[in-house]
This record gives sequence, structure tokens and C-alpha cells, in this order.
Amino acid sequence: MLRSMTGFAASKGSHQDYNWLCELRSVNAKGLDLRLRVPDWIEGLEPELRARLSKAIVRGSVALNLRVSRTESSAAPQLNAAALDGALAALLQIETRAMDEGLSLAPCNAADILSLRGVMDVAQSDADTAPLRTAILTEIPALIDSFTDMRAKEGAALETVLAEQIAAIAALTDQAAKVAEARKDEMAATLRSNLQTLIDNTEGQSEQRLAQELAVLVVKADVTEEIDRLRAHVAAARDLMAQGSPIGRKLDFLMQEFNREANTLCSKAQNIALTQVGLDLKAAIEQMREQVQNVE
Repeated sequence: MLRSMTGFAASKGSHQDYNWLCELRSVNAKGLDLRLRVPDWIEGLEPELRARLSKAIVRGSVALNLRVSRTESSAAPQLNAAALDGALAALLQIETRAMDEGLSLAPCNAADILSLRGVMDVAQSDADTAPLRTAILTEIPALIDSFTDMRAKEGAALETVLAEQIAAIAALTDQAAKVAEARKDEMAATLRSNLQTLIDNTEGQSEQRLAQELAVLVVKADVTEEIDRLRAHVAAARDLMAQGSPIGRKLDFLMQEFNREANTLCSKAQNIALTQVGLDLKAAIEQMREQVQNVE
């Protein structure tokens, strides 16, 4: 089964005087990029969360945001002197710079300063945070399961789309083969004309040189190899799809190979019908490539 790199899950919990809200979300990325925002006063929580996420998720830009608060009865806000000093210093620097630039700023009041992040803190207890850490970690497996389930559901829909796109590429490849077969007489006439031109312009040249030039003309007209490679890539894509995630990187590389063969097919076409099929192939490949970017 394929898994998408897009997912979201959230959970709530509580332990004694604490409540928490945890959100887990992800978007596309070339590798696994974990970004955690968790309270640093809960000792050992972040490394454990990072280890569990790394084990469950292979690829994607994953963000986990955990907000922990205490009930009003047990947590009274207090002024954070260090944060206040930093905020005042920053305000002074901003006002000084504004004056140097000839700008006039609106005055701020005490309420504005108190609303700045970190100036007012909820006092954290000096008690052991291990029980709280354990309680939070107990809820994490269910959160990860919900998250991976969503990615799996997105992946199932993605799998259907990709299967249809592979079928479309396969059909266009077969169409290209038929058009190439139908143009044989036309290409034979073109080749004879090019050969005559070559003979007329290589007087005095060696037979080896003439053979080389003739070989170049033949290679430029023959698209059999490109069609064979496209069919091989279709088979490879289907094999990868049968394996299931994580195959995103392999599929992405395969799309580059698809595109390379389609480009070569167009450059060798020398035929309006075959060129059109090649352009349709390029469009189908690009549509598939966009979808592949979502595969884990």
C-alpha cells in the first residue's frame, strides 16, 4: 500500500494539574525532516518523541507541536524578568533605529509589553516531571497511528490515480509504436533521399566515413529503442507500485527516465503524428511526476 506524505492528527490529554494538546502534521519533502516544538522543562520528552517519530515515518516534513498548560487553580502567571529586559532592550533598539530613519512610531503601553511572548510565564513546578512525561508518551502511539492512517488513506487514493496515469502512459507508448510502424514507408523514402544527398556530398570520402554517416541517419530515424525503454519503465513502475511505500524516491527517479525517453522520441519523430503522441506522452508523464511528489 502506498502512503502519502501529507497527513494530520491531533490529540488531547491531561495528567493531574496539567492539560495538553498535541498536533502532528506533515507535507512533502525529499527526506525526513522532523521539527518538534515541545516544552523544554519536561526532561527527556523531545528525544523520546523524535525517536518514536523516526521509527514510524520514513519521509516528509513532519511538525509536532505540543502545548502543555496547568489548570488555573494550580498555575498563576508571573513576570519573567529576563524576558522583560530583552523585550525592553529590543523596543529601545527599534525606537532608536526609527528615529535615525526619521520615522515616528506609535507609543506602546504596559499591556502591549505584557502581551509579548515569554514576558508573562506560568510558573512551572519544581516537582519531578517524569510522571507527566510518561503520561504524554502513553498517548503518543495512538496519535501516530491516527496520523499514519490518514497518510495511508491519502496514499490509497493516490495509488488509484497513479495506476490510471501509468495505464495512460502505457497506452500512449503502444500508440507511438503503431505510428512508428505506419511511418516506415515514409521514413524509408526520407532515408533514401538523405542517403542520396550524403552520396552527392561525400565525393572522395572513404567508404568507412560513408558508413558512419549512414549509421547516424539510421539511428536518428529509429525509435524502437525508446519505445522499448518506455515499456520497460512502465513495467518497473507497476512493480514498484506493487511493493508499496516507501517508494517515492525510486518513482521520482523513474519519472526522470520516462521524460528522457519521451524527449528523445519527439526529437527523432520526423513525423507530425508521432510528434503529437510524444507530446501527449510528455504531458502524461509530467502529470504523473506531480503526483509522485506526494508518495512517501
